[in-house]
Amino acid sequence: MTDDFFRARLDQMIDLKHPLAVLASRMPWDQIEAALAPSFVRKHRDGTALANDDLFGITLEIAGGGISNAGRPRLSIRLMASLLYLKHAYNLSDEDLVARWAENVVWQYFSGQTYYEPKLPCDATQVGRFRTAIGEAGVETLLKATIDTAVTTKAVRPAEFERIIVDSTVQEKAIAHPVDSRLLEIARGKVVQAAKFAGIALKQTFAKEGKQLRRKAGGYAHAKQFRRLRRTVKRQRTILGIVLRETQRKLVTATTESPATITRLTTLLERAERIRTQQRKDKNKLYALHAPEVECIGKGKARKPYEFGVKASIAVTHKSGLMVGARTFPGNPYDGHVLNEQLEQTTILLEDTGKAPKQVIVDLGYRGVDQDNPTVEIIHRGKYKSLTNPQRRWLKRRQAVEPAIGHLKSDNRMDRCWLPGQLGDALHAVLCAAGYNIRWLLRAMVRLGLSALLLRPIFLLILAAILRANPFNRLHPATGLSFGTTAGGVR
Repeated sequence: MTDDFFRARLDQMIDLKHPLAVLASRMPWDQIEAALAPSFVRKHRDGTALANDDLFGITLEIAGGGISNAGRPRLSIRLMASLLYLKHAYNLSDEDLVARWAENVVWQYFSGQTYYEPKLPCDATQVGRFRTAIGEAGVETLLKATIDTAVTTKAVRPAEFERIIVDSTVQEKAIAHPVDSRLLEIARGKVVQAAKFAGIALKQTFAKEGKQLRRKAGGYAHAKQFRRLRRTVKRQRTILGIVLRETQRKLVTATTESPATITRLTTLLERAERIRTQQRKDKNKLYALHAPEVECIGKGKARKPYEFGVKASIAVTHKSGLMVGARTFPGNPYDGHVLNEQLEQTTILLEDTGKAPKQVIVDLGYRGVDQDNPTVEIIHRGKYKSLTNPQRRWLKRRQAVEPAIGHLKSDNRMDRCWLPGQLGDALHAVLCAAGYNIRWLLRAMVRLGLSALLLRPIFLLILAAILRANPFNRLHPATGLSFGTTAGGVR
């Protein structure tokens, strides 16, 4: 592109040896754009038949059909993909991400910008729409690009992909702790609000009493007065039932004509009734009114006996700790039953490297699944006596996946998932793994000295120009040092 005479280029403003600037030139951006572009192709629309009255009578014409080129041009795929990388690499929300991007010239260089832009790259909501548009296959493409970059930069040898470590954790949902009193009060308030929006006038909403009961329940629970607490919660169930029954009776004669409003209210009534009738030891309880997919999972931790979210499986390389797989599994299945699906995802991500997992090091939660995974060798301490000496050495490094999971949660936003639904859980887990790999690659750039190698061709070109200017110079074939004669003697 033509240089702007009045503005300085970003590559002249930043340190090109910065790890993120080096990584910008190493990432396969062309492959990422080619893989994600089909998700944003303008689609053909059937249109709507409209009656047109003219001199020849009433005729039908199709309006809004075909493929339209109207609308604002889309943003660059590289820009949006780099925003997702930076979001999870630096643990930022969508709003903080776009604000910080406008201030950071290295981030703009990483995103493919040529000149500094002092404005936001996009609205914060567009990051979420882009994430939803590319889907689970798109975010796996972003994760696969980080793995391919690690191979092309020689930060990891392809042979390392044949031995991986697999473990499971819980990706918690962004919900409050599910207390019966709180769930009942929230359900009552949401039903009243939705009924009012649908044009239903309730005889009594119990707003004042519901607020008082919620405060009393919190005080009784803190004082361990459980008999009074049970009596308060029982009253909350009663008033919620009164509101539900009245809303259902008047739903038939609702004044609203919007099907979406009726559907939303019906769904809300079903969830509220489920909260009202569920008991303490029931299975498949509803732990959040807005997130019915949340599950209660116990991992045996003394500090946190129960976690509310979805089970996630993580796969890392045995030696270098690069993330080569991340999936969520709704329904809280047994750890060993998800190993086959996790290996399937890892094999797909590693297809361009020409390698596939052969040895899998796991914990005791994966016992008894050898027949379900005949193509790999499963190693765990449950069969320690039958292991060879190399296998026992490999098993000692199984715990290396634990700090990787810890960094995934504390540094890459896996501690709380704010995305809605099961699709949001799946997208979030893969993007967290991609953000982890970005940080891994930045450390690899420093460790391998790739930033210094980036400037080496420029140095060699300058040296060659100097040597060509002096015909008496010659290079030593082994060291590349210059030797020659001058009027004063030997140099």
